[in-house]
Amino acid sequence: MKNLKRQWKFIVVLIAGAVGLISQFALHSKSLFSIGNLQFPVHAIIIDIIGILMAISLLLEIFHDWKTGRYGVDILAVIAVVSTILIGDVRAEWMILVMMTGGETLEDYATGQANKELRALLDKTPRIANKLVDGKITEVKVDDLQVGDTVLIKPGQQVPVDGQIVKGTSSFDQSSLTGESVPVTKNPGDELMSGSVNGDVAVEMKVTKAAKDSEYQSIVALVKSSQAQPAKFVKMADRYAIPFTVISLIIGGVAWAVSGDATRFAEVMVVASPCPLLIAAPVALVSGMSSMSAHHIIVKSGPTLEKLARAKTFAFDKTGTLTENQLIVDQVVTDDKSFDQKELQSLAASVEQQSSHVIASSLVKATDKDLIHPVTNLKETTAQGVEGDVDGKHVKVGKLSFVAPGHEKLNVTSTAVYVSVDGKFAGYITLKDKMRPESPKTIERLRRQGAEDIMMLTGDHKQVAEKVAKEAGITDVRSELLPSQKIQAIKDVPKHLRPVVITGDGVNDAPSLTAADVGIAMGAKGATAASESADAVIMVNDISKVNDAVAISKHTMKVANIDVLTAIGVVIIIELIAFTGVIPAFWGAILQEVVDMITISLGLLAKTKPSDKQFGLEEK
Repeated sequence: MKNLKRQWKFIVVLIAGAVGLISQFALHSKSLFSIGNLQFPVHAIIIDIIGILMAISLLLEIFHDWKTGRYGVDILAVIAVVSTILIGDVRAEWMILVMMTGGETLEDYATGQANKELRALLDKTPRIANKLVDGKITEVKVDDLQVGDTVLIKPGQQVPVDGQIVKGTSSFDQSSLTGESVPVTKNPGDELMSGSVNGDVAVEMKVTKAAKDSEYQSIVALVKSSQAQPAKFVKMADRYAIPFTVISLIIGGVAWAVSGDATRFAEVMVVASPCPLLIAAPVALVSGMSSMSAHHIIVKSGPTLEKLARAKTFAFDKTGTLTENQLIVDQVVTDDKSFDQKELQSLAASVEQQSSHVIASSLVKATDKDLIHPVTNLKETTAQGVEGDVDGKHVKVGKLSFVAPGHEKLNVTSTAVYVSVDGKFAGYITLKDKMRPESPKTIERLRRQGAEDIMMLTGDHKQVAEKVAKEAGITDVRSELLPSQKIQAIKDVPKHLRPVVITGDGVNDAPSLTAADVGIAMGAKGATAASESADAVIMVNDISKVNDAVAISKHTMKVANIDVLTAIGVVIIIELIAFTGVIPAFWGAILQEVVDMITISLGLLAKTKPSDKQFGLEEK
């Protein structure tokens, strides 16, 4: 609504100028009325009315900002508008109004997408549940479920609310909630989280929490809460507001005192109009955002670039962010000298080739096709494993308790499948998340780019998380975290290590993306809850784009700062010239346009390529 209001201001000023110009020529500058020697032409009245309304609007905004402790350059804009009204310079007044409202509109263009609704997250919220009543299935709204109700969850369906399995055993994909890359087997008595997806077997569940208190719905609430309480951030131009305002008022005041003519004060104030300051940062930021787009990064707001340029802490989700959300074979460990590693993997993959389980498909994919042989007498035991005959051998693959009872004391901390051949334990195969090839380099470059702390925040198990972190080059590892705990980890980052940037891709990352100073989503797979709630979205499957985002942000802010300081310097020089009385208000406004053009030209330099140092390519 605020953005729309600013756009209408700009449109009204343009229309007022057009109407005023037409009336001036059509009526040959005839006065609508006069008071004494003062004449009031139609075009002047139109512009003055708009100017007064704009000044009042600005004063109200200034008063609101002062109450919140924020001081901007808008006070100079009000003084400049009022001054031109008092000295009757309509053209100077209109130019000030155009640049003032135009700068705001350009800034809004750069930040227009910052408050999108979280459509993807809300669309995926479970809405219908299969309630069991006297053995019959009744479809009901999720919000109508009560604690104690029994719900049937069919294969492939989402768990509608938090509950406890009372009948059936199945695997559940919790990756979008906890970050665990491997489906988790759930048996009667085990807890289920809303939002997780059932595997191949229907189960019955007793509701333990109402919809509003369940895990998935609480994630939606966390995102909304984080959006409702955005982090405070001071715009770059406002940092220069007080000194520039004081200097300009002193020059104008002294000019008035020395000359004894209030017009001299107005002339200085016209030159001191903060249009260059208002437009310098937005032009540079829009240019930077354009450069981001060229690098396949969508940035939703200008302040995101400011925060990225100053970021000191970077946090990463594991699954789908640092890793590719794909399992690869890590180790093949044999327990029988009759089999070597190659043969053991061959037998296991042959038995698993018809299974749709993620571990089975990953094992098959990681095995040479020539090593996968036909299987007969195939039998699958739900949530336990599979068995069959391969090359005359009876092979069982799956959980240790299924494959080789009595070997339960074997301590394997990684994701693993166990293998027995002809009833004898033969060994096991461990799998791990496949690291993105660019992840270690990305972490190394971030340190060169000035990152003081880099951490991993994941819901996966400690041992798995630590292995991935070590490979990526991250020492600060936080594992087995729920979404609320991720948010707390971000909040706990000390002030001197802020701003905080977090990168993630799952539903469980959405709240932390909004809670961080900057949230970056890996959105290559399309619109997700993460990309909707993030400040920036990487549109290709390449995490090194985080380095590009930081480099472009640093370059953009460097250009923006130079632009603002140049604008201030030039304006103060012109103010000092106006101090002498040689620049009438109209020509002061024209000079303002020249300064604006210089400002815009400098701001466009943000589209140029950042240096290798900003990209983190140079050794420190």
